[in-house]
Amino acid sequence: MKLNLTKSIAFFDIESTGLSTSKDRIVEIGIIKVNADQSEERLTMRINPEMTISKESVEIHKITQEDIKDAPTFKAASQKILDFIGDADLAGYNSNKFDIPMLMEEFSRVGIDFDMSVRKAIDVQNIFHKKEQRTLVAAYKFYCDKDIENAHSAEADIIATYEVLKAQLDKYPDLENDMDFLAEYSQHNKNKLLDFAGRLAVNKEGVPIYNFGKHKDKTIKEIFQKEPGYHAWMLNNDFPSYTKQVLKKITDELKAEKRELQAKKNLQEKQKLTNKLDQLKDKFN
Repeated sequence: MKLNLTKSIAFFDIESTGLSTSKDRIVEIGIIKVNADQSEERLTMRINPEMTISKESVEIHKITQEDIKDAPTFKAASQKILDFIGDADLAGYNSNKFDIPMLMEEFSRVGIDFDMSVRKAIDVQNIFHKKEQRTLVAAYKFYCDKDIENAHSAEADIIATYEVLKAQLDKYPDLENDMDFLAEYSQHNKNKLLDFAGRLAVNKEGVPIYNFGKHKDKTIKEIFQKEPGYHAWMLNNDFPSYTKQVLKKITDELKAEKRELQAKKNLQEKQKLTNKLDQLKDKFN
């Protein structure tokens, strides 16, 4: 089944130095961009992460320090990657939890605002787990009756992911061939996330809430009023930069709202005082 597209969608996979989306770096990125006319474009790049690749990661993707010593840094490659993706929606395997947060972190590190608010994010793993509960290797075998050759290379993994999504649409009649539907379906949380790390979300009333820890499901506004140091703790600790960016925007709006309310209150108090003075003048004149 061909994807029902109204705009381009970029399937991508990242191999990295480790598992931390905020501290580790990309060593390889593979992208297949499928355009609305079903034409495909591909980009695969090795990246010099400017840090040591963990032994555990090397054992998985087989990319060593020697392999990437002459590769461009992400800063040098960032504009090429950004231009290739363009305004495309994004799709991947476990991409909502890993690939998208890591890519956004890398862009943020070099001063590029990669705006996810204008893109859909489709996580093929979440669709798979809701339907079958397997790994990518098993998903590829299950849906496509194929084995992944050179598994854990970015290009091989993302080719498999792209083919799995098309096969899922063929297999499940209730899956709509629509990117809005698939983006919503591939969300793994009861609340719509505001950041891909899953720390912030909106509740069913559309109000921003914390989605983890001791304040899970409480509104950010409530905690801002009762425990103003909590958001400062998040902004100053090891959370992804995009999470901090979203939180800062929300709290800046709350601060502006607070200042506006205080200004109105001050104006009302001033008016009350003026009225009282006027009454006194009338009394003694």
